Amino acid sequence: MNFKFFIGCIVCLFTVQLAFAQVPREVIRTEEDEEEYDTPLDDIVEKRIINERRVLPYDPIREADIFWEKRIWRIIDVREKMNLPFAYPEEPFFTILMTAAMEGEITAYGTEDDKFSYPLEPEEVASMGATVDTIITFDPETYEEQIQVVRNDLNPEDIKQFRMKEIWFFDEESSRLDVRILGIAPLRDEYDENGNYKYTLPLFWVYYPDCRETLARYQVFNAGNDASPLTWEDLMEMRYFSSYISQESNVYDRKIQDYLSGVDMLLEAEKIRLEIFNFEHDLWEF
Repeated sequence: MNFKFFIGCIVCLFTVQLAFAQVPREVIRTEEDEEEYDTPLDDIVEKRIINERRVLPYDPIREADIFWEKRIWRIIDVREKMNLPFAYPEEPFFTILMTAAMEGEITAYGTEDDKFSYPLEPEEVASMGATVDTIITFDPETYEEQIQVVRNDLNPEDIKQFRMKEIWFFDEESSRLDVRILGIAPLRDEYDENGNYKYTLPLFWVYYPDCRETLARYQVFNAGNDASPLTWEDLMEMRYFSSYISQESNVYDRKIQDYLSGVDMLLEAEKIRLEIFNFEHDLWEF
């Protein structure tokens, strides 16, 4: 009897421990974890591929291996269908550049030239495009007129184009024609007092090789697959955008619009593009 009683006690004790083990324990949450627990995950899983992926450096190239090169300036119009991700409302490309420049992650350069000669302070970038107006308001209690100063920040939707500076070159070591992006500048349209268009001016320049790490942390909207982790650095390196040539290096240092207009500008841009293509094509014999 004592042996059976002893076995029964062990079984009861094991059952009680198993029951307590199935009861969920209270989780101790800190203040830092409150936001993580209170905010639901807007996805199936937490995606970390972009944050963990490294940006591969460019292959080193010797000066003696550069057989030929040509400097090209392009215009990227965000209103074109292929370039719509540049104006994605949740995170426009201009907002990424502007925020990174104001926070000091990347260096913005002045538009006195396009050779990145005049670095700008974050405060100077923050004041770009911002205007100050004075408006008359009325006090809700006394109904007296009051003059109020209002600051109008630049709207990302006002940036319709980007200017890109790049170099096409032929590398003798790899025997191929390659391209390197040097800089990107957002363009803003200027209007007169009557709302008539006057001209387009760049706000600032950013040196693209120094921006690759920053652009690699921001995902681009992919219309074909939301699960594909495509970043802005990937988009630039794959050249997944539409553009047209606005200038090539020339002895007059002039743009195409300085000597042509209308459809002739597009035809001249296409002519320059074909000249680069034919140069590489003519190097080989078939």
